[in-house]
Amino acid sequence: MFVVFLKFSANKDRAGAFMDGHNAWLKRGFDDGVFVLAGSLQPRLGGGILAHGTSRAELEARVSEDPFVAEGIVSAEIVELAPAKVDPRLDFLAV
Repeated sequence: MFVVFLKFSANKDRAGAFMDGHNAWLKRGFDDGVFVLAGSLQPRLGGGILAHGTSRAELEARVSEDPFVAEGIVSAEIVELAPAKVDPRLDFLAV
């Protein structure tokens, strides 16, 4: 499983121009079953995504397709997490 941090850069004022493309990119991630959670980093620092069922190389390629990343609006950091203990409601993440 991976946690993706999308942290705003100095270009964050350009986010509005690419929001539709970013939202379409997020939708594809969920539709493809790779993204299981997405939300905002508070206070207004960017966003975070929980990704599952993909390789690091595939996720890096996917993240590079985000218009926010491609346009330098955010910097992306991908952190791999190997679950050791999981609440039963999230057992699917331990695979």
